[in-house]
Amino acid sequence: MTSFCVSGTKMILNSVVTGLVLFFVSWVGSEPNGQLQCGRLSRDASGGQGSPVPNPITCLTRGADLTDQGLVVLCPPDCLRSRGSVFGTGVYASISSVCGAALHRGLLGEAGGPLQVHRLQGRRDYISSFSHGVLSQALTHWTASFSLSKPVTPPQELARETSTTELPASAKKQKKIPAKKVAAPGNKDCPMDIAIVMDSSNNIGQRRFNLQKNLVAKLVAMLKVGPSGPHVGLVQASDSPKTEFFLSNYTQPKELLFAIKEVTHLGGNTNTGKAIMQTTENFFSQERGGRRGHPRVMVVLIDGWPSDDVEQAATLARESGVNVFMVSVARPAPEELAMVQDKDFMKKAVCKDNGFFTYLIPSWFSTTKHVKPLTQRVCSADSMLCSKTCYNSVNIGFLIDGSSSIGDGNFRLVLDFLAEIARSFDVSDFGARIGAVQFTYDQRLEFSLYDHPEKEDAINALRRIPYMSGGTATGEAITFTVHNLFKRVGPGRNFLIVVTDGQSYDDVRGPALAAHRQGITVYSVGVAWAPLDDLRSMSSEPKDSHTFFTREFSGLTEFIQPLVRGICRDFNDNN
Repeated sequence: MTSFCVSGTKMILNSVVTGLVLFFVSWVGSEPNGQLQCGRLSRDASGGQGSPVPNPITCLTRGADLTDQGLVVLCPPDCLRSRGSVFGTGVYASISSVCGAALHRGLLGEAGGPLQVHRLQGRRDYISSFSHGVLSQALTHWTASFSLSKPVTPPQELARETSTTELPASAKKQKKIPAKKVAAPGNKDCPMDIAIVMDSSNNIGQRRFNLQKNLVAKLVAMLKVGPSGPHVGLVQASDSPKTEFFLSNYTQPKELLFAIKEVTHLGGNTNTGKAIMQTTENFFSQERGGRRGHPRVMVVLIDGWPSDDVEQAATLARESGVNVFMVSVARPAPEELAMVQDKDFMKKAVCKDNGFFTYLIPSWFSTTKHVKPLTQRVCSADSMLCSKTCYNSVNIGFLIDGSSSIGDGNFRLVLDFLAEIARSFDVSDFGARIGAVQFTYDQRLEFSLYDHPEKEDAINALRRIPYMSGGTATGEAITFTVHNLFKRVGPGRNFLIVVTDGQSYDDVRGPALAAHRQGITVYSVGVAWAPLDDLRSMSSEPKDSHTFFTREFSGLTEFIQPLVRGICRDFNDNN
């Protein structure tokens, strides 16, 4: 039990609250002549009256996982890094992450906190939007919804015992509480994850290194970093790359500028390729602060030319969806060109050799006028050609022969083969997608491209497909798949892999040609008695690189990597 006094909004506690109970005091009103209305508040060990205790949840808890109406939950810190998918705006589909939706709504900060969840009926047309650093997805319809609000704390009842006490003179004057400065949200028109790679070699020297730091500081200031805007990390290129700080370490301009000021010159060789490779492999993961759905950008500063090869590292960056910009300052003089190992290193290092991703500055002493145009390029989301790769952009349909000639054991080998193909892609709610159709004389849509937005869920659904058994009508199955699986036209993005072990009882040429005309790239995989003529008729051009055949089902595993590489080759050729 605790005694207290209140006057206006003042409260003086006369004893320390013990135990684990947190309570709030209700207003009773002040007595005239500077007196206090006093009383005692009691609360039993079970909680008594007052605000409900929040139920702790994880960053990945979905609305569908909560069954009580008006439940108050407690989100943990740092959900911006590890939240689940969010569908809708204001009203969210129940498959959305609760904490992710709260971040999107602006009800939750990086430190986490309590929320009240209101269950709602399902609806149609959940709207996609980008808000508070979170990109929510659109959804045509879902069976249940929820909305969120800050929890309302009911006032605590006072006990019957009251007394009157003179208000101390020192308590009559209320101190003014200074307003807290609200952290700047950042430039929402530039929601990039940016790695800056600085040249820290012997070649640049201390003086020009300091000028480089000034350029980086001005670039960061103009970018306007913030939780909802660009995030910036820093790597130094030398003999071995050194990561100074990651994307999530500093999300406010002042602290970021101070961190840049503290960076010291390393010396050594200009191993730019090694720095690009390490940054691509380690820098943009969610554990290191990378944000899902945000374009990945690498700005590489170089004084002169690199000491190592950049081509292999740049290829990895492109395949990983990283947009590499090369900023060359003080290009090699004519008499120095003989020392440059690869005179085309700029063209080979960038995301795409179209002039947009290369930037030339003649001298470290004239960088100021280049800050604005460089910032504009880095923030041009529509021009980030490498953000979309085959691994995170394709739609892959599996058309699976379930005829009786295959048998259940071999059917499982086919599913294992297709699961390994799926595992090679970044399957997610806004990445690559997979769907499956099984056929005999009939066709069965096992799951659509939009049923399983998480990779492991999709792979598990693929492995659980039950074997049908029956005849073989591949032509009708292709037509069914085109109409029911690939509902949206996406030139260069839609791929169909047909796996069959025998002769089709209907024509395959017409349906396959119709699929080709709709922009679907078809790969045919034949096993055992599948006729080569039928396989080639179904395949896209060139036939040789889109047709596969093996006598044994155990030989399917040899086709996994050729199929993945082929899909990526087709995607790159068409995009």
